[in-house]
Parts: sequence; structure tokens; C-alpha cells
Amino acid sequence: MLDFELLDPDGVVRVHPETPLLARDFAQLSETVDRYLASHDDLKGLVISAEDFPGWEDFSAFVSHVKFIRGHHKSIRRVAAVSDDTLHKILPPIANHFVSAEVRHFNSDQYNDAMNWVRQ
Repeated sequence: MLDFELLDPDGVVRVHPETPLLARDFAQLSETVDRYLASHDDLKGLVISAEDFPGWEDFSAFVSHVKFIRGHHKSIRRVAAVSDDTLHKILPPIANHFVSAEVRHFNSDQYNDAMNWVRQ
């Protein structure tokens, strides 16, 4: 399950994966983001907050995740990965080669810093 919230005045989406991700999680997230983008040029940021990455329920969920990234990365200015998990720490240098958004890692105790950074 992917818990998410669009902070509309800020143009920021807060995402918290809780259990293995499902294809419908990305369908719901896409619907929310697309509705926002219909009346705005872009999202200021996406804040992913997770103690660890729960993975995907199945291959369909993985494909949906890739499609979400491919379809939205040019519309998101910044992505903050907030976690003490090793995977999230190595994500930004890799992701910066494949997406338009600026990606940065924050430790879990830096959540407020991450939110402030994506709002800039």
C-alpha cells in the first residue's frame, strides 16, 4: 500500500510506502498528480518517506512504477528520499542520470529539511 497526500498549496506530494506496492497504488497516484498538473505547470516536489523499501507485490506493480516515473519525471522539480535505508542513500546519484527532477537523500531525522528543500 502506498500512502500519499497532495499538499496542494505547496505543489508537493508526500509518499509513504507501507507494504509491497501494487499497480493500483500507481494508478491512484497518477490520477491525483495528473489532476493537479491539469491546472499547474509542474509539481515542486515529491517526498518519499520510508524506513525501508517494501518492494512490489508483483511484476505488474513494478511496471506501473516505471510507467509513473517515465510519465511524470519531467513534471516534478525535486524528489527527496527520506530514509536511513542504504538503498535510499544510493538512489539519488543513480536517479539523477535518468530523471529530470533533482533527487536528494535525507536521513529520517531530516524530514522537515526535505520538505523545505522540495518547496523551494
